[in-house]
Amino acid sequence: MTDTQEIRPFLIEVDDADLADLKLRLEHTRWPGPVPGDTDDWSRGIPGGYLRDLAEYWRTSYDWRKAEQELNSFPQYTTEIDGQTIHFFHVRSPEPDAMPLLITHGYPGSAVEFVRLLGPLSDPVAHGGQAADAFHVVVPSLPGFGFSTPLSSGGWELGRTTAAFAELMTRLGYERFAAQGGDIGAGVTGHLGATAPDRVIGTHVNSDRGTLGMAGEFLPLPDDLDADDLAVIEQAKRSWKAGRGYLDLQSHTPETIAPALTDSPVAQLAWIAEKFQLWTDPSKSPEESVDRDQLLTLVSIYWFRRAGASAARFLYEAAHSGLGWGAQSPVPAGWAVFNSSPVVRRITDPEHRIAHWSDFAEGGHFPAMECGELLVEDVRAFFRTLAR
Repeated sequence: MTDTQEIRPFLIEVDDADLADLKLRLEHTRWPGPVPGDTDDWSRGIPGGYLRDLAEYWRTSYDWRKAEQELNSFPQYTTEIDGQTIHFFHVRSPEPDAMPLLITHGYPGSAVEFVRLLGPLSDPVAHGGQAADAFHVVVPSLPGFGFSTPLSSGGWELGRTTAAFAELMTRLGYERFAAQGGDIGAGVTGHLGATAPDRVIGTHVNSDRGTLGMAGEFLPLPDDLDADDLAVIEQAKRSWKAGRGYLDLQSHTPETIAPALTDSPVAQLAWIAEKFQLWTDPSKSPEESVDRDQLLTLVSIYWFRRAGASAARFLYEAAHSGLGWGAQSPVPAGWAVFNSSPVVRRITDPEHRIAHWSDFAEGGHFPAMECGELLVEDVRAFFRTLAR
């Protein structure tokens, strides 16, 4: 290997001074006044009372060192690809014939979403499964996210990231591998199948009912939808219209929000926590879907790595790259939809070309954190049907 291809062991080590600075900033937050009329629900965004409570828990009760220790119990590495530092978890299975599996996260996520799945995926026997379902698991952080920071240059978007992750698997010695992802990760996964079909065993993506919000804009509407179908779609479109401001801003003017996300931990907390309320299982509260400590570990990494700004820049580059999120791929494909509706498949796969399709009533945008057992089993079920 040349120096630029070196794979280096990595440990997460946040300085005590950074922890002290976080607590000080949280303690001295300059809060807005109450909403006129004492409205404290989610109709205008994250409620002040909820955010104050969550911020106080972050300051006084959340244990970053405990989270850091848990994360560091899994093998992590960094390498430089195309001038960019790429951080990744790499857990090799004890099963010698395990299938290599690349998992790519989305927004506002990070590789740490998947830490509770690393054991079941890599060592299924130890978790009540079968040896034949074992994977060598690779979970990188997207450029500009997590510990794949800071961004080394502009131009990091879907296509460049896809090529970088293919190179990562080459460096790890995996000529053929499986791919899985949701949100941005679904885009990377699909483009891997399209651009490296000789290397990709199969692609498995996850989504949720929110996909329907793009029906008629990015996804064509079938002619045979009935009134009930249209009502489900219209509700999803209303929700998407109300909640898409984060994407419009970051896709066009990321530098406007970047200082707030970098200078104020409460701004970064509000920016992400709102998405967990909007995008997790609607039958549960956000903290029933994803516990506070999981959420705050994710937010803490955004904060410590100043990734709010660089993640926004990734979305800007993606929006201006001219490359769509979807890609036609010849490799076998699987799809798992959480908080699903029968209408989702009628919109996204009307001809039933995707052989492995799973609908789940539970979960939402973050299934690895919300209902990891369902996601693991669906990934196993799909890939066990494919030749390695």
